[in-house]
Amino acid sequence: MGRVLVVGGGIAGLAAAVELVDRATNPTGPFEVMLWEGADQLGGKIGTTAFGGVDHVDTGADAFLARVPHGVAFAHRVGLSADDLTAPTSASASVWFDQLHHLPDGIVLGVPASVRPFVTTDLLSWRGKLRAAAEPFLPRRDHGDSLGEYVRGRFGNEVHERLVDSLVGSIYATDTDHSSLAAVPQLASLATANRSLLVGARRQRLAVAAATATNAPTPIFGAPRSGMAALVHAAANTFTANGGSIRLGTLVVAIEPHERGWEVASSDGTSVIVDHVVLASPARATSSLLAGIAPEASRLMSTVEHADIIMVRLRVPTADWPSRLVGMSGYLVPKPRQRWVTAASFGSQKWEHWRPANGDQILRVSIGRDGLPVDTLTDDDALTAAVTEVSRHLNFDVQPTDTSVMRWIDAFPQYRPYHHERMAAIENALPTGIHVAGASYRGIGVPACIADGQRAAQAIVLSLTQAGEFLS
Repeated sequence: MGRVLVVGGGIAGLAAAVELVDRATNPTGPFEVMLWEGADQLGGKIGTTAFGGVDHVDTGADAFLARVPHGVAFAHRVGLSADDLTAPTSASASVWFDQLHHLPDGIVLGVPASVRPFVTTDLLSWRGKLRAAAEPFLPRRDHGDSLGEYVRGRFGNEVHERLVDSLVGSIYATDTDHSSLAAVPQLASLATANRSLLVGARRQRLAVAAATATNAPTPIFGAPRSGMAALVHAAANTFTANGGSIRLGTLVVAIEPHERGWEVASSDGTSVIVDHVVLASPARATSSLLAGIAPEASRLMSTVEHADIIMVRLRVPTADWPSRLVGMSGYLVPKPRQRWVTAASFGSQKWEHWRPANGDQILRVSIGRDGLPVDTLTDDDALTAAVTEVSRHLNFDVQPTDTSVMRWIDAFPQYRPYHHERMAAIENALPTGIHVAGASYRGIGVPACIADGQRAAQAIVLSLTQAGEFLS
């Protein structure tokens, strides 16, 4: 019988494990699948706890993209039905640039896809609008793989700083001036296929509108009604129900070559011999494990940088909540106006299942991003910063009745320009039987991590099938 070990119980590791154990029951097997997680619970950067009178408020990611297949398909695969999933409300987002400004309609990750909203918005100055209006007439330019350089070159500084960097920076906790264009597929595909980004974005928007005119509109985001941790629990249950085994609190400390594959040792002194290992752990941890067996891959992984994030949750009494904020899902803070807060989500207006019975508001405030380290802040500092800045942004004295502070260390890998080339070099430097998967490598976000875990699993199944030899 073959044997495969998945190291890391985040969503990428779980996706790999579910894929492997499903394939192990097919005629291509059989093989045994194990998952080891160093923490005392699964989920990685996904977490859900009770807060503010609601049983399940997320402490990390609160949704997954629903317009790409991997998130929704995986949820259904592990037993979550359509009724178990929900979509955000119709509440709209804003940008805080000295005051709140509604996000203009007709944008693709901040890129203009329609002219009229950019003429009427008060978020951009007339100088910024005129600069952006020149974009369709500019020649195609090669800006390498820098997202910031590309967008600034096409639309100017205001569109980049107040829209694109605000949106992409919030999603990826990144500074787009130091980020890979290729790592943002929506924008990279537009840049590759079109001379004008505005014209390309407009065509895409019209195509989407035409497709949804005859079909039910597809929500952009989805989430389990009982929190994102429900996806983790469902995946773990599916894995173990199909014969997989999970060990928590089992930190891998060494991987050594063995005549029958690889010997993997844990911190509790136990070891196992396996055919294949999936390292679904952040690049920094993976790098140390590979130092002795794949020094070049280890060196390249050590160069992947990460941003730490602090998530502050606040419960604000409904009596204090201004009526002018009703119907809003939250706001983003552009880099030129940031101190600590990157974004604030009005969770109870964004999600119906996050509404306390008495009508109070639950807010989630994100602190930190690439270039804005938060390791110097204590929990009290973070809470004070969140309350002080949100009060200033919203122009009323926020006095929360419940609070929580959650730190996500190495939460967001930073895809520097030419990250994909670095990943190709890492793959080429990995020895046979060692695989990597997860956010550090091929995509941030739940669907991207699921897809990468499944990719690693499928490569293992193919390898084992072709070899026709398994450990006994």
